[in-house]
Amino acid sequence: MIPISAPMIGKDEISAVRKVLESGNLSMGKVTQDFEEAFSHYIGPEHAVATGSGTSALQVGIEALDISKGSEVVTTPLSFIASSNALLFNYLKPVFADIDPDSFNIDPEEMEESITRRTRAVLVVHLYGNPCRMKEIMELCEDHNLLLIEDCAQAAGAELGGRKIGSFGDVSCFSFYATKNMTSGEGGMVLTNDEEIAERARLLRNHGQNGQYNHVMLGYNYRMNDIQAAIAMAQLRRLDRMNQKRIDNAQFLSERLSGTEGIELPNVLNDAKHVFHQYTIKVFNKKRDALLQYLNRNGIGARVYYTRPIYHQPLYQRIGLDSGCPVAEEAANHVLSLPVHPGLGKAELKLIAKEVENGMKL
Repeated sequence: MIPISAPMIGKDEISAVRKVLESGNLSMGKVTQDFEEAFSHYIGPEHAVATGSGTSALQVGIEALDISKGSEVVTTPLSFIASSNALLFNYLKPVFADIDPDSFNIDPEEMEESITRRTRAVLVVHLYGNPCRMKEIMELCEDHNLLLIEDCAQAAGAELGGRKIGSFGDVSCFSFYATKNMTSGEGGMVLTNDEEIAERARLLRNHGQNGQYNHVMLGYNYRMNDIQAAIAMAQLRRLDRMNQKRIDNAQFLSERLSGTEGIELPNVLNDAKHVFHQYTIKVFNKKRDALLQYLNRNGIGARVYYTRPIYHQPLYQRIGLDSGCPVAEEAANHVLSLPVHPGLGKAELKLIAKEVENGMKL
């Protein structure tokens, strides 16, 4: 089976972890601080707060903004559920705006239609590693005096107009889960240029402590440890190389599949660097599920991300957050992700393309 993802763990990661183990300091310490500084420098914002997961980064980053409870936040319906769950954890109401059919990301025009007098922020997700239309979204936020939250879980290293994704928002949040473009096994990061937001995030991730046993606010145990940080630091050093391999693999697949009837290939904005966390096509003529089954039977670990809009999840139906986003609903019925990770060789890429072509002929 050619897997949909494969963590690229090598000697550098193993050596870094060994050093931490030998040091005797396994909790959050200097290695975590060094990683925060390096990641902040790489993306651009001044302050970085490492957490134990991408989900906890979202929860902490949003809570640090201190948005009034009950406020509305406009967000995308096509994402992993953690993005909008982080709003619920903070007693905020997700309002779902439909997506752009070409990028699968939130549509700025639909976003503006969703703004009400109760809206205080927007939360964008750079889905599959593809940057959102940030110029329009930032103008919208400025016009309506809204906070901007970036979910960059799938977009470490992506760029728009030469500027790193994660440098646009009031806060941006990253995930270093095992399947991501760079990993620490689990782990996350909050970035911001606002010192007060950063300080609240630091307090929130560590039991509200500003000194040993001095708790000034209610907080959580959402710390990253030095083992995670050591892995992440080694990954960060070669993130650009790993992303370039993803981009090259995506280009190869697009060239091979460009003449295949019944599918639509990924679209990329002219000034964007899509880092292909997923290489996601659309499959039409009711063939998506049949093609998925065919590929899996023949050793290609294709997957569907995501099978339904978030508001169709039972939880969201039960709490009355149903919505209607026809473009997102159509996309959920047609998207199919193919392996594109940097561990793939040319022979495997050729096999993936060949089996997609064969599967579409059935």
